[in-house]
Amino acid sequence: MMIFLDNLINGLSLGSIYAIIALGYTMVYGIAKMLNFAHGDIIMVGAYIAFCGLQYWNLPPVVAMLMAMVVCTLLGITIEGLAYRPLRQATSLAVLITAIGMSYLLQNLALMIWGANPKSFPGTFINSFTLHLGRLTISSATLITILANVVIMIALTLFTSRTKIGKAMRCVSEDRGAAQLMGINVNRTISITFAIGSALAAVAGVLLCSSYPILQPTTGSMPGIKAFTAAVFGGIGSIPGAMLGGILLGVIEIFGKAYISTALGDAIVFAVLIIVLLVKPTGLLGKPVREKV
Repeated sequence: MMIFLDNLINGLSLGSIYAIIALGYTMVYGIAKMLNFAHGDIIMVGAYIAFCGLQYWNLPPVVAMLMAMVVCTLLGITIEGLAYRPLRQATSLAVLITAIGMSYLLQNLALMIWGANPKSFPGTFINSFTLHLGRLTISSATLITILANVVIMIALTLFTSRTKIGKAMRCVSEDRGAAQLMGINVNRTISITFAIGSALAAVAGVLLCSSYPILQPTTGSMPGIKAFTAAVFGGIGSIPGAMLGGILLGVIEIFGKAYISTALGDAIVFAVLIIVLLVKPTGLLGKPVREKV
């Protein structure tokens, strides 16, 4: 029983990281209708910035994370302005190829700046205490990761439903042309969406490397793919769906590795995704969209 609970908590922690990353994917897709496959590499950049702040500049952990969020926010806005905005009317294939190219560009820039050797992320970043519940032990990193996921999901839900910018995002998501006719600045709205998604990527990068402290230029690749899978799993474009998909994906991965096969853990995750999409093509919380012809 204790092993089961331990695996469940680890799954919730990993799933929370996937969920935070998936929120960035689902916001960009829901509003800009594009898949930003460079999102996983923005995670890596955020982790490296926090690493430099802690390791080389001796900054407090909170300041290091805020610095990573600022840098990733600016990076996201820059990527959107230079790479994606000129392709606003282009085909989905052109945007997809550009996103993949941007991903490799960020990886190679990181390789040039920080080198190929893996770096050990400072373990004291958020691992400051351990909670003991009987024989069950929960680290502070796990608790903070799960709590951060819940807080971010609630904050984003309130932001998109209560604020003027959030309502503008929903309008652009529904009908970009009609939103523009109503006086909404579509370009600015999409840039803000990229900024928020990139800031979340920085948070996810720090939390990821706090739990799995090996940092290298490809650190964000597989978590990015799995988070995209989580967004599709939950229903891409849905904020609660991204959270649900991320949590379920993390739990499935941990339990698959623990009880079936460590080597087949990733394969089990993607197999479950295929089965779910065969039954419900829009994802667990996704809604079918009618297209005008």
